[in-house]
Formats: sequence, structure tokens, C-alpha cells
Amino acid sequence: MAYAIIEAGGKQMRVEPGRFYDVDRVHSEENEQITIDQVLFVRNEGEISVGQPLVEGVTIQATVLRHFRGRKIIVYKMQPKKKTRKKQGHRQELTRLMIDSISVNGAVIASREAANDLEPEAVGDDS
Repeated sequence: MAYAIIEAGGKQMRVEPGRFYDVDRVHSEENEQITIDQVLFVRNEGEISVGQPLVEGVTIQATVLRHFRGRKIIVYKMQPKKKTRKKQGHRQELTRLMIDSISVNGAVIASREAANDLEPEAVGDDS
């Protein structure tokens, strides 16, 4: 199983082909292919590549599934004994990305189609 650690939106995350991830808003249209080249680490079949800070020649292909807003968080500030209260809400703008493939120097080492082939069959079908 191949995976990579990328930097997107100021956060680092582990990504695998065939899965979706929520990142800070990406300025792309829905169903558009994007390329992520901020790759910090790649693992493929036991072979490890660590970047200093980035791994050279590694790209991640992803598809923008949709744009949405995250859950609301409440920011409540209070100064005791001063009768000062401030309540504010925030919803983060997010983008859902589907990881299509991981490429090293132009050669695809892992793709969404290959990841779907490895999924286990449904358990309980005895007919």
C-alpha cells in the first residue's frame, strides 16, 4: 500500500489513493483535476522517500469533489467582574478532495483504480 504525507492549507496529512480528504478552501472548480507537489514523505512497497523539506519529482493527482463549510465553532470571551462578554461563531471554508494517484518522476506508483481492486469483498454473501 502506497501513501504520502502532503502539506495542504498549512496542515500536514497522510493521503492514500481512493480516499477523500477535507482541506482548507482550494481555489478550483468542482470536478477539476489539481496537482499537489508539496509532498513531504512517500512510502511504496516498503521503499521510503523522505524530503528535506520536499521530495523531488513526486506529485499527487486529486479531484475537487465539492466545496462546503465545516461545523460551527463558538468563540466565547469573557472578562470576569467587568461585565464584558463577546460571543462569536466561525465556520471554516473547506474543500473535499479525492486522491486519484501518486506519481514519482512521472510514473504512477498508486492509483484509485488499483486501490479499489484491493478492497475486500462483502462479508455475509453465502448465496
